[in-house]
Order: sequence, then C-alpha cells, then structure tokens
Amino acid sequence: MPKQTFFNLPAKKRQTLLKAAKMEFTRAPLSDASIANIVKTAGIPRGSFYQYFENKEDLFLYLLNIKLEENREHFVHALKNHNGDLIEAMTEVYYNFLVKLPDEEEKNFLKNAFMYATHNVEYSLMKTFCSIEQLEEISDLIDKDSLNIQEDQDIIYILEIITGIAVHNFIRKISQKLTDDQAIEHFTAQIDLIKYGICKPDRNG
Repeated sequence: MPKQTFFNLPAKKRQTLLKAAKMEFTRAPLSDASIANIVKTAGIPRGSFYQYFENKEDLFLYLLNIKLEENREHFVHALKNHNGDLIEAMTEVYYNFLVKLPDEEEKNFLKNAFMYATHNVEYSLMKTFCSIEQLEEISDLIDKDSLNIQEDQDIIYILEIITGIAVHNFIRKISQKLTDDQAIEHFTAQIDLIKYGICKPDRNG
C-alpha cells in the first residue's frame, strides 16, 4: 500500500504518478520496470518516489489492486443478477474481463501482471476474490443450496479453483493469441467440468 504521504498529494499529482507507473508496467514486467523511467515521466525527483512507496512492487500492486477492485465490484453485481449462482457470476466476470479490456495498454499491463506473476501478485488476486473478508460480503448473496458444500470455507475453495482457471485461461489467451471466443470456449469447458463433476456417478452406490 502507498504511504500516507502519497494520499496527501493533490489528486492531479497522484494521477500523474499512477499514469506514469502504468505506462512503465505496460512497457515491461515488474522485474524489468524502471523507477527511473517512472519518476522521469511523472516529473518528480527519485527521492520523492520513496516518500510515497516502499519500492516499485508496492506501486505495481497498488495499481493492480485498483483494477482487481473493479472486477470485485462487478462480481457482486453479477451474483445479484444471477440469483446467487456462483459459477454463472464468475463466468460473467471473466467474459467481461476479456471483452471490455479497452486498449492495448490495458491488455499489456495485465499480461505483464499475470505472465510474470510474483507471490504477492497471486496473493492480491486471491485476496480480491477468495478471502474471508470477501466471503463475509458475498455470503448472503450466494445460493448455497445449489452447491455441494459442507461449510463456508468450501466456498473459498470454489472461488480459488475458478479464479485459478480464469488466470490460466487469460495467460493462455495471451501466449497463444487466442480470440475472445476461443478463450471463453476453453474457460466454459473447464468450468463445466467443475460444475458437473469429473467423475461419473457410482452406479453401484
């Protein structure tokens, strides 16, 4: 998270710094991104950067969390629209995530985020969709009667599985240059296996 000094900046200066950072993280993955490029584009001294953020990963994760928060809010709305159907809601979020990426800059930023993911990137992603805090917010919206679960913790496991599938499919889409339709087809096929099970019912049961 940014330091309080960042939030004390005028809104215009905050946005200038974030825009410069997004340009750099779009150009290169986190490991290759340059603080020197960020501060040069933002027009601030290098020393000022460390008054606002601990390091470049701190800034990168802040930008990523802003993007993930948008998808989390969409997920809540999707749950309401699908009467608590967890899988349909996650499928809608993933579909919109693909088709509503506005431009190449956004795509490259997310490509660099997921294809060169660190442990902290994965943690941010899972915390957004699969945390206890998230469950507390959405628990009452989920149609639990439609799920084969024993306790609320099982919902987190389901979210972790679906989120993992979504990230894997996004990386596959980028690396193999799949169309949106191809990516959705692969995602849906995998989700259907989760939804209907990978094992046939025990005929002797």
